[in-house]
Amino acid sequence: MQSLIRLYFQMPLFLRLLTTVFFTMTLFGILIHIIEPNNFPTFFDGLWWAFVTGATVGYGDYVPLSTSGKLVAILLILSGGGLVTFYMATLSASTVKHETDLSEGKVPYKGSDHLVLIGWNERTRQLIDMLEEQNLQERIVLIDRTMNQFYQRLSSVHFVNGCATNEETLEQAKLSEARMAIITADPSMEEEQSDQTVIHQIVALKGHHPGLFIIAEVLTDRQKINAQRAGANTVIRSNDFMSSLFYQELYRNDPVKPFELLLQLLTERQFHEEKIESELVGKPILSAYEHFLKDCYQIIGIRKGDNLSFNLHPDIVLEKGDVLVVFSPLRK
Repeated sequence: MQSLIRLYFQMPLFLRLLTTVFFTMTLFGILIHIIEPNNFPTFFDGLWWAFVTGATVGYGDYVPLSTSGKLVAILLILSGGGLVTFYMATLSASTVKHETDLSEGKVPYKGSDHLVLIGWNERTRQLIDMLEEQNLQERIVLIDRTMNQFYQRLSSVHFVNGCATNEETLEQAKLSEARMAIITADPSMEEEQSDQTVIHQIVALKGHHPGLFIIAEVLTDRQKINAQRAGANTVIRSNDFMSSLFYQELYRNDPVKPFELLLQLLTERQFHEEKIESELVGKPILSAYEHFLKDCYQIIGIRKGDNLSFNLHPDIVLEKGDVLVVFSPLRK
């Protein structure tokens, strides 16, 4: 008996209330069936009357006629009615609290094989928008320590409020079962400090999930090697990328704007590597152009061993082991 009582009080409040409601209604259903067997011929009829009366619905299809039956009804209304009302109020309050906890990043993520984004900024916002536009059905967990509440109503994004170097935060984001993580630089910090923070986050993520594939953003070139040593699989130097775009824009001689052109390419297509098939070995690269155009692939470079070249000319002969760098349609 003591173990049952202990188990009862260990249950969540919602389950305790639900158990109490069922127990109370069952008790009154049995009592009214015993007291007035003619008006309540079965136990289920008594149970039905108890729930209808306790919930203050009162259909009137079953009514106690004796004095003792009416006294049972009064006790049911006094106890059961308040109990059901309290149960519904608790259910509503818990629903609102769960919604608030979700927006405040306090609810642990329950899924797996998801994408973890660290840092809420314009880059992660645009990445989420791109994933939504392409309808990729990507499950995303966003970790950020600067927001007290996530106001974006995105069904695919689960917000976790905390620091990515905190073990408790990583457990809440269920990083151990994540597929990939993207760490973005904090634009509010100085470049050196931001890169150091990114490196610390890489170390924390790799320590928690050694096999996790990590894409990290750094702002300075000298920290790229440290990010790679920390365990990042891909390191993106955003400052170098933006400087190249500025240079292209500064010295362009035609109306084509490099930034808009590159942005359109990267939102519609992706870089991809294709190994040379046996049927193309020994043939000129023009044959590969014709072969891959059938799948809307555009060849932009070729890798021969460790040498990668984007200077393509018709005299190139394809060899076994060659790899072509192509622009392929964005995966669906």
